[in-house]
Amino acid sequence: MSDLVLSVLLSLVSAVAYAGGAIVQERVAATSPKAAYAPLRRPAWWGAGCLNGLGAVLHVAALAFGPLSVVQPLGALTIVLALPMSALLVGRRAGATAWRGAIMATVGLAGLLSLTGATTEQSLDATQRLFVGLITVGGVLALMSTARVAHRHPVVRAVLLAVAAGGAFGMASVFTKSVTENWTGQPLEQLATLLAIAGLAVAGMLLSQASYRGAGLAAPLATATVVNPVVAATIGLTMFGESFRYGTIGTVLALGCGVVAAGGLILLTTERIGRARRAGASVVAHAGPPAIPPVVPDSPAGLASVPLPPRAPKARQEPPCRGGTAEDIRS
Repeated sequence: MSDLVLSVLLSLVSAVAYAGGAIVQERVAATSPKAAYAPLRRPAWWGAGCLNGLGAVLHVAALAFGPLSVVQPLGALTIVLALPMSALLVGRRAGATAWRGAIMATVGLAGLLSLTGATTEQSLDATQRLFVGLITVGGVLALMSTARVAHRHPVVRAVLLAVAAGGAFGMASVFTKSVTENWTGQPLEQLATLLAIAGLAVAGMLLSQASYRGAGLAAPLATATVVNPVVAATIGLTMFGESFRYGTIGTVLALGCGVVAAGGLILLTTERIGRARRAGASVVAHAGPPAIPPVVPDSPAGLASVPLPPRAPKARQEPPCRGGTAEDIRS
């Protein structure tokens, strides 16, 4: 078995593990209280963490055997696998719009990254790692702050957090590829990068968990799935010496694929927003008219102007009969 085939197989199994972890995370987010650390007390959340950890290990192994431009597009299969797995395992079916959006995002992303040329053995030096690491941390913090401001719009908040999660995962992949290229068998030489990979992976998992609250599975997962390889491919194109194939034609085709992937994300987001609006309208329609609060006077003198509630009519009572019953009187 060639290294490329092994890399593809490892990437496929990694996508299945990531999809399973995302499904469990979404169910935990939907059924947990709104307390900040409530999901951490759920065994299912730790099970999702194990699935994500398995996916990460397989992803690292795939990067060791294959180029970044091949492994990252296969990660986009996570969203395609997650939709049927969610319908099969938890009975949560996605609408036709969500399916179209997921397919568009995956096809566009796969086409975009398949146009990337062969990778070289180039890696990031210490200065470049520090530079991109600081940019990543700043971007993640900015997205988290914006999501906090947009807390009244659950779907917008979820997409912002998913972008942050995808960026963190993408940079973790970039650092992982850099470590595999420079690995000399002495972990202390790569200790700072290994710690950065662990921190980015944990941050990505926590951000993805937060993105599922109130927004379902499709839109946040698709956003993180697309942002992740786009970030990695951007670093690969700018710092790893990669380029688009076929020159100008390949660049135009890559831009077209990017538009298709963005359109898929828009479909996923609008489908979720429309579903939330329909659910809200249904609740309002069944709630009935709002209750009118009672009138409370400002002072005791105003009590005279408060209308009294209508009294119930009293039941008519027959006058008591003296000396006999009513039948005796009529007779």
